[in-house]
Amino acid sequence: MSEKPKKFLDQIRDFMRMKHYSLRTEKSYIQWIKRYILFHCKRHPKEMGAPEIEAFLTHLATNLNVTASTQNQAFNALLFLYQEFLGIRLPDISSFRAKRKRNQPVVMTRQECAAIIGAMTGTWQLIAKLLYGCGMRVTECLRLRVKDADFGRNEITIREGKGDKDRKTVMQASLRSDLKSHLTWTKTL
Repeated sequence: MSEKPKKFLDQIRDFMRMKHYSLRTEKSYIQWIKRYILFHCKRHPKEMGAPEIEAFLTHLATNLNVTASTQNQAFNALLFLYQEFLGIRLPDISSFRAKRKRNQPVVMTRQECAAIIGAMTGTWQLIAKLLYGCGMRVTECLRLRVKDADFGRNEITIREGKGDKDRKTVMQASLRSDLKSHLTWTKTL
């Protein structure tokens, strides 16, 4: 009995996994590619090109009022679909990329951060201290292992961070005792 051919989106998923894309990128791109295909009444992307991409992105911006960031995420998914997966070079479509407004980020003062972290307790407080004190992303913090903390060198190794890269960060002196206490507590579990 012959095997059923894989569905188009499953083929893309397999391709992304083979190329070691992050799971979040995979989910996001698959969702945008699916929406693009449905927007064009289930036409195969090989039958479409730059005009259809422009129509879809325009629809997102004008009818759905998505942010520039969201529109660019959809654009990147479609660029991946055509250029990486299908191997189709599109004419210059960079003009379809939305221009983002550059706003100054709202940053909390040290006192505000200290008050928020001070209101937390236990593991949640330690996580907040690691995020703030070591400049970690949430997923990086949650993936930490015992062997990643080097108390001798006062550093923490972050494995497979953004871009699937490893890096080291300084362990704040104020974190040492909290982290050691937490590690001691986890060994009792």
